[in-house]
Parts: sequence; structure tokens; C-alpha cells
Amino acid sequence: MAKTSKKLIARQKRVKRIRKKIFGTSERPRLCVFKSNRHLYVQVIDDVAGHTLAAESTLNKDICSAEFENNAARAKKVGELIAAKAKGKGVEKVVFDRGGYIYHGLIKALSAGAREQGLVF
Repeated sequence: MAKTSKKLIARQKRVKRIRKKIFGTSERPRLCVFKSNRHLYVQVIDDVAGHTLAAESTLNKDICSAEFENNAARAKKVGELIAAKAKGKGVEKVVFDRGGYIYHGLIKALSAGAREQGLVF
């Protein structure tokens, strides 16, 4: 059985604490972020219906093939793309679920890109 690190356990506690307060509705869905060691994944989720309205990640062909100066620029592009997809589905306002990560670096860049495209947090 794999040993779970202290960092992972601490993040899981933060996720539970955050998710008690944050809930996505059809009028204001949840913008959920997950960060792995290599990639960034973002979803717009309606928790009432249990549906994912839009999803985007750094695995997207446009992002993978393009050259970026750093990972923050890549995260900002993911934020812009998820905002465009969400607006295409009629979503203007979202609740930001940072997934237990500190609002710094990639998470901050992602939210900045989404806000630039007109998504309201």
C-alpha cells in the first residue's frame, strides 16, 4: 500500500474545509481547479445537477503545441479558454474553488486569465 504524504493529507483537509462552504448552482457554478505535477485541470461544475458544464486543461492541443515563456503564462491561457467555454454555455458568474491550493502562482494566473475574458468570481 502506498504511503500518503503529509502534504497530500494537509491538502485533502483543506479541500474538505473549502467544499463545506462552496457549492455550485446552475446560476453560479463552481470553477474547480486541480494541479498535478505536470498539468493543470479546470472544470465548471453544476453541483445541483451533478454535471460538468465545461472543462479545460494544459493537455489541450492549442496549449501543448504553443510555446510559452513559463507555466504561469500557460495557466493564464487555460483560464482564458475555460472562460470562453463557460460564456459559450451561458455562464457569466462562477464560484472559485481553488482545490486547497494557495492563491498564488499558477492558481492566481489562471483566475486572472478567466477574469480578463469576463468571468465574474
